[in-house]
Amino acid sequence: MSPPFGWWDKKAHRGTPVIVKMENPNWSISEISSPDDEDEYGIGAGEEFAAAGRGPRKGARVKNAKQITWVLLLKAHRAAGCLTFLASAAVGLASAVRRRVASGRTDSDTTSSSDEESPVLRSRFYSCIKAFLCVSVVLLCLEIAAYLKGWHLTAWEMQPLVLPSSFGVRGFLESLYAGWVSFRVEYVAPPLQFLANACVILFLVQSADRLILCLGCFWIRFKGIKPTPKGAIGTSKDLESGGEDYPMVLVQMPMCNEREVYQQSIAAVCNLDWPRSNILIQVLDDSDDPTTQTLIKEEVEKWQQNGARIMYRHRVIRDGYKAGNLKSAMNCSYVNDYEFVAIFDADFQPAPDFLKRTVPHFKDNEELGLVQARWSFVNKDENLLTRLQNINLCFHFEVEQQVNGVFINFFGFNGTAGVWRIKALEDAGGWLERTTVEDMDIAVRAHLKGWKFVYLNDVECQCELPECYEAYRKQQHRWHSGPMQLFRLCLPDIIRSKIGFWKKSNLIFLFFLLRKLILPFYSFTLFCIILPLTMFVPEAELPAWVVCYVPATMSFLNILPAPRSFPFIVPYLLFENTMSVTKFNAMISGLFQLGSAYEWVVTKKSGRSSEGDLISLMKKEPVQQRGASVPNFEAIAKEEPRQQKVPKKKHNRIYRKELALAFLLLTASARSLLSAQGIHFYFLLFQGISFLLVGLDLIGEQID
Repeated sequence: MSPPFGWWDKKAHRGTPVIVKMENPNWSISEISSPDDEDEYGIGAGEEFAAAGRGPRKGARVKNAKQITWVLLLKAHRAAGCLTFLASAAVGLASAVRRRVASGRTDSDTTSSSDEESPVLRSRFYSCIKAFLCVSVVLLCLEIAAYLKGWHLTAWEMQPLVLPSSFGVRGFLESLYAGWVSFRVEYVAPPLQFLANACVILFLVQSADRLILCLGCFWIRFKGIKPTPKGAIGTSKDLESGGEDYPMVLVQMPMCNEREVYQQSIAAVCNLDWPRSNILIQVLDDSDDPTTQTLIKEEVEKWQQNGARIMYRHRVIRDGYKAGNLKSAMNCSYVNDYEFVAIFDADFQPAPDFLKRTVPHFKDNEELGLVQARWSFVNKDENLLTRLQNINLCFHFEVEQQVNGVFINFFGFNGTAGVWRIKALEDAGGWLERTTVEDMDIAVRAHLKGWKFVYLNDVECQCELPECYEAYRKQQHRWHSGPMQLFRLCLPDIIRSKIGFWKKSNLIFLFFLLRKLILPFYSFTLFCIILPLTMFVPEAELPAWVVCYVPATMSFLNILPAPRSFPFIVPYLLFENTMSVTKFNAMISGLFQLGSAYEWVVTKKSGRSSEGDLISLMKKEPVQQRGASVPNFEAIAKEEPRQQKVPKKKHNRIYRKELALAFLLLTASARSLLSAQGIHFYFLLFQGISFLLVGLDLIGEQID
């Protein structure tokens, strides 16, 4: 007996046709019928087709076969589209590489301020890498020949090779390979394994330090710990007339040939919400370009006419770079009338309430010497290079500096976006030109004198990130050579200082050794030297957790302060290892006082936050600051076309060290295939590709 709802059941299972959605150039399948449908077996299908006048139907299997054919065709079309995309991308990359190589511009063509540096010192590190690469290529050829001949590659002592009695070519190769295996087991593998174990220990110590910093940051967020000022700022009436709640503040803006950014920075500083009578702005121009000097001077005169207390200073004798510039400005007699000094580099644009949110922390806190604000970046999404820099700096500010500021009241001054108590600067000995990291130098000396620092993570100051690899590379060289210079000079003072034992230990072992010396040392040595060597000396091993799992975990921790950058976690890991060659070279230069350790190159700016941005911002928020100097945006807009700069001709370059290491890592990855080391092969392959892209300058700003 058929069920009463059998008639409904027949109509309900008619088989669902294929729905094809055309999305040029690909196709997508929305729905196909299930093999469990009754139409697949022809139940009820004949009656429906007869009623429709289509003729009898043998079953739905023919229809499903057509559907499967369409599915296969559409998937083949999609695969062809993907292959076409990959092919076009490969062709575009190959053409870019061909143009880059044809241009012939290498990093050795870059002129720098250290012209006295010996060419031998400049090329020594590169020569070592080239020699290492040549030896690796020779060993790879020998290992491939041994592999094709069926000789054992790893456990040779279990199956010793028998030296042939003949002296032909084959016998010579067998003898050579047997001698190499014996030599590497007795003389190469033990020291290499010892060095690998030492680097792994340093790696684990540095990873533990990073984990503790992340736990400290989590605790700060969980408990809501935040520096709060002991006193409040004055009222709006005090802002107009000045008063005790508005102390005398000196604002210094050091700059050097930075024509792209001076206008917006001067406008932002002149718009600070502070009484005119209690603020003085010094534009400290060290430019050697007469045109740039004239433009900056005219900009200062224009703001003077608008009522701002701003002055222009230019040194005749430009010694000591930025430290010499700041030292010269602090020697002015009128500086004695001011209690605090705020410092902003040429590309920094503070918000109008910057001083209102930083200066109150000094009130009723005589031990406080520095209030540091956080950096934010207007061009962090400009290209892959700026995204990766943003990950690094977000961890530095939100985790490292915030934790050190909360728990030990000390961190390295960032050189800008900070407010110093002038008494603390004088007590520490003032600005010194002995290193290229004058900001870290003054911070360490002030800490040794007992001054405390406060870091404000919620007060941001906008600035720019370098968009081309050349500028970023030079910046990182200065940032990693300077601390080693400073460590050599400050170590005796740290030991003789009167601060506590734990503060001395923190300065020596954590601040300098672990984070400034050990980090670039093991990163370069472990992943760029030891790991490729272990492919040719398989008796020395690096476990998979050192190559993959721990670095991935540390990269995950580094990216937590910038969660939007999580898709870039793998490029970040590879790029950090790629930059280790520059950081290691800089660390060695600073530690042993080589010529490039004293090289100071001003980081190139692009002027992303232009005057047009400020004008549009002013139209959206036409708020006038009472008692403060207000920028004349209409005048700026009129003069903007006149002051446009004809851009200098720039070029992408080829970086020889990175290219040599790229071929070395790719050679090691090819050797790893002979031992079937999966994780090691993929790491070496992608790390080699990363070095290749950086060596060809394909990661940052691309210039036609």
